[in-house]
Amino acid sequence: MTYDRRPAVVAIDMGYGHLRAAHALAEPLGVQVLHVDRAPLADPREQERWARSRTFYELISRGSQVPVVGRPLRAVLDALTAIPHLYPYRDLSAPDLSIRALRRMIDRGLGAGLVEELKRSGRPLLTTFYAPALIADHAGLDRIDCVVTDTDIHRIWAPILPRRSKIRYLVPSQRAMRRLRVYGVPPAQIVVTGFPLPPGLLGGPDLAGLRARLRERLVRLDPTGSFRAMYRDELRLFLGHVPEGRSSAPQLTFAVGGAGAQAEMVELFLPRMRPAIEAGRLRLALVAGVRKPVAEFFKEQIHRAGLEGHEAVRVLQAESVPAYFTAFNTLLAETDILYTKPSELSFFAALGIPLVCARPVGHHERLNRRFLLEAGAGFKQWDPRHTAQWIDEWLLDGTLAAGAWSGFMRLPKTGTYRILELLGYSVDGDGRARSPSA
Repeated sequence: MTYDRRPAVVAIDMGYGHLRAAHALAEPLGVQVLHVDRAPLADPREQERWARSRTFYELISRGSQVPVVGRPLRAVLDALTAIPHLYPYRDLSAPDLSIRALRRMIDRGLGAGLVEELKRSGRPLLTTFYAPALIADHAGLDRIDCVVTDTDIHRIWAPILPRRSKIRYLVPSQRAMRRLRVYGVPPAQIVVTGFPLPPGLLGGPDLAGLRARLRERLVRLDPTGSFRAMYRDELRLFLGHVPEGRSSAPQLTFAVGGAGAQAEMVELFLPRMRPAIEAGRLRLALVAGVRKPVAEFFKEQIHRAGLEGHEAVRVLQAESVPAYFTAFNTLLAETDILYTKPSELSFFAALGIPLVCARPVGHHERLNRRFLLEAGAGFKQWDPRHTAQWIDEWLLDGTLAAGAWSGFMRLPKTGTYRILELLGYSVDGDGRARSPSA
């Protein structure tokens, strides 16, 4: 009998963050993403338990964005996602209520299907969500890799007894590494890799595709040519020849999260954006993910703004999460400015796409925003009603071009390939993983 020794890539449908990272790793490995909350890993009773948690999260996430009446829900969300100050460094390994509650659920059988499948197949676990890692670790399994999907994380990511754990953490930032250390995870079990970005947007370990797209993007983000003139030598050194002159209008992509939060912002900025779109100064894509009601809302706002049928305005919505990721990655290849809440998409600024941060949803997203601001790769939104005006200002003075360059230079881009190498796979020039030798 031949056994599949490729990792079991496991995630959960709890927002797009965990799934997006999982799909970026599953693609070069040539495996399917398994959901800890779906068959075959979860029976109907366990699926219902996960579904209740997801419904609660989505309700809190969307409701927290409603003006005035959403304030109590925002306070609840902040309490659930609260991360203590890192400084001064101190021992934060004591388990809190959330990890104790998860442990009780595991003791009562949560994740039994996952454990059974891992024991049956003998496959190592590669997960982008904390619960599968903690479940497998509690069951005494080894070869557990957990990919962290935020720049800073809650105590629930680490086991109750972290110093006895066999989990290896693959983290996207130095701060996440420091956080796990104060939670009691041994330093030898933490590796800073960067976030796993989609291979198709990288173009292989030499990042040829990324560099080619960044050369074109900088032309669109620098209509006056002032940024390219100032950094001519540096650009040539890292990117090769960057064209001079002007190009087509930059592409602004506005994306909502998996829970559909902040879709109503389109109603604020779209009417005043019409002159810039009609004058050919800006192109717009509105991303609804897999949520058809959000897509319908976007189309209604486009109609009200008098932009229905305009070639520079489009809506992206897909019927399934994998189809959405494929379409979104294709859109990102031509996106010049990404406007979204600072979720896992914060790490996509490493592709040389400046990120405009909408209001964070939860404490972890505030820390993601700080990560972007400190790197010079992201910006806080101004008044959403006047988005077209402040975007135009940032284009003319080179702010967005500088943000694209800072993201490319300062943020890790090769997380996908580093993680594959840590798993024992070699990576071809085309970015495909080759199986480790026996």
